[in-house]
Amino acid sequence: MNPLRARIEHVDAQTIVVPTDRHESDGTFEWDKTTMVLARVRAGGEEGIGWTFAAAAATDLVRGPLASAVVGLDATATSAAWSAMNHALRNIGRPGLGWEALSAVDVALWDLFAKLVKLPLHRLLGAGRTSVPAYGSGGFTSYDDDALAAQLGGWAKHGFRAVKMKVGRDPDRDEHRVRVARRAIGPDVALFVDANGAWSRKQALAQAAAFERAGVTWLEEPVSSEDLEGLRLVRDRAPAGMEITAGEYGYVLDDFRRLLVADCLDVVQADATRCGGVTGILAVSALCEAFGVPLSTHCAPHIHAHVGCALRRLRHVEYFHDHARIEQRLFDGALVPREGRLAPDPERPGLGVFLQGVAST
Repeated sequence: MNPLRARIEHVDAQTIVVPTDRHESDGTFEWDKTTMVLARVRAGGEEGIGWTFAAAAATDLVRGPLASAVVGLDATATSAAWSAMNHALRNIGRPGLGWEALSAVDVALWDLFAKLVKLPLHRLLGAGRTSVPAYGSGGFTSYDDDALAAQLGGWAKHGFRAVKMKVGRDPDRDEHRVRVARRAIGPDVALFVDANGAWSRKQALAQAAAFERAGVTWLEEPVSSEDLEGLRLVRDRAPAGMEITAGEYGYVLDDFRRLLVADCLDVVQADATRCGGVTGILAVSALCEAFGVPLSTHCAPHIHAHVGCALRRLRHVEYFHDHARIEQRLFDGALVPREGRLAPDPERPGLGVFLQGVAST
């Protein structure tokens, strides 16, 4: 059978719950497990997989309206499938859970397409590089000083040129924790912090000034990502060497258009497992390029390593502790960073990963 004539035969999904290795928290949330919704799409004797990190209810959306929307379509017509799923979500709701479910299926469709034509996904997308820079991300507010130093210092020793920690839960301790992190990573590794929208505008400005003394160069979501005026205020008044970033909660393209039109960020963040899959993040990247703003990807490092190789405005990808741990546990072929970079396999078709010992819940 000609793989370019294959039709989508079956779509399914399962929920996978993975406990964290210890209790975790950031500036505004706490958790002890991560839920992955894994989508599978079959056509032409191949199976594509994609995933999102979302509530288990996204599984029903994949199995129901999204499967009905794409079964029977050309397996290589990813844009047509994306449009059909978008239409199917009209009365269900697009931002949030619906878009996360769509994202998982879209990633699976691109994985399937690449497998049908026997190409790694990054090469199918027209890669402009063979690897992407990554930064180590964790440093949860629930960690004590020793755990914080061990994790961030370990990444620095393994060649990461930048690491990120969580702040915002206890503002009175944040400056101390940042100093602990700086001592652990040394003077030459970039230090990023993420407040997850925990602060008021004036708190954010005060913390930015304090963090400058420890050489922090990246301040993520200092205020709520819904507060565009607040983000612009902090961006304009923060120390000159500190970039203000947000965007991980962007879903539909208009979410990113609003951020860019507001001119409130130094770097936009986007997550292919939330913003419409591979198809969605390609559109976000084009929008960033039009506005002349760099793009950094959020979490899901394996997917973003492939996609990131084809994104011209890419600054780096996030090697998030929880998601990297899950990828290593669930997938044969999950990428391992080397000297702070992730390099997709140049020969393995699709995303280059295969499920190992996955049980649904």
